[in-house]
Amino acid sequence: MWRLRTIATAATMMVVGTLAVVLPMTQASAVDCAAAWNSSAVYTGGMPASHNSHNWRAKWWTQGEAPPGTTGVWEDQGMCGGTAPPPGGSCTYPNWAAGTWYNAGAIVRYTNGLYYIAEHGNPGYDPTISTWYWDPFTCSGTPPTTPPPHPGGFIVTEDQFNQMFPGRNPFYTYQGLVAALSAYPAFTTTGTDTVRRREAAAFLANVNHETGGLVHIVEQNTANYPHYCDWGQSYGCPAGQAAYYGRGPIQLSWNFNYKAAGDALGLPLLTNPWLVQNDAAVAWKTALWYWNTQSGPGTMTPHNAMVNGAGFGETIRSINGSIECNGGNPAQVQSRVNAYQQFVSILGTTAGNNLYC
Repeated sequence: MWRLRTIATAATMMVVGTLAVVLPMTQASAVDCAAAWNSSAVYTGGMPASHNSHNWRAKWWTQGEAPPGTTGVWEDQGMCGGTAPPPGGSCTYPNWAAGTWYNAGAIVRYTNGLYYIAEHGNPGYDPTISTWYWDPFTCSGTPPTTPPPHPGGFIVTEDQFNQMFPGRNPFYTYQGLVAALSAYPAFTTTGTDTVRRREAAAFLANVNHETGGLVHIVEQNTANYPHYCDWGQSYGCPAGQAAYYGRGPIQLSWNFNYKAAGDALGLPLLTNPWLVQNDAAVAWKTALWYWNTQSGPGTMTPHNAMVNGAGFGETIRSINGSIECNGGNPAQVQSRVNAYQQFVSILGTTAGNNLYC
């Protein structure tokens, strides 16, 4: 897989700090903020503090742990500094937006209509990608016990998946793919039914080509293994010179790609790249991470290529660029196109325009 670029976005949050009393949220009401949390202050059981537009109550002695914290010492008392929604009512949290920094505890409404709470301070990482930094959040203020499901379910059924990959390696399970979808809600759920089916076919066609029909879990040419370590990166290659070879459905390779994918997915892929070849859900997540977030040698992500009508050919460019496109290797391009045409037929739709790159 081509060396790719990563782009960080950011967002900002305002913290309000005034003395107040927390009102019961039985109906919409104005809730003032308690005194702002102070990192040097000592809080004992029952003492209030406000942080990131929420009121919090200490359950026991604490100092220096910002709400919501990691030990469970802080109990969320709901939003403050505005109109509080009744239980089960509409959220009034701000939309996620490119900007500066989100502190731990910030709550945002993402573009998919779902809400997320920052578990750790972060420079505006996308909530649907950086699942290590964000957790799903409900209007009642109680995080759900499981991540939000992929909206509408996966458009490819298990029978269709098996039809596409009759000789696949048992490692590449349909359940593993479905389990990975919740991190990328826009994947195969954006646009018309035709667009959704085309995107699913395009993703799986490229996966088919990269793995020989979902047969190969790791890169077959072992002579290449030592070549994927860029010692110019500050973090180096802690797993070893030859540890970052191609793995998974889109053959993730290079130490900087493992680092970027691991950071986005909340997984220690830089230090333990073998997770990609040992855990089917992790393997699928790395492929979806690339598909939805990386342009590679192209000009857009493969997801955007299918959603915006650029066509299947642009997904090839985003994965392998001039190695295959612009006459680089027409036979490889044709192999991908053949699989795509087969898969859209299985999914009951047409291939659309711009099949080649």
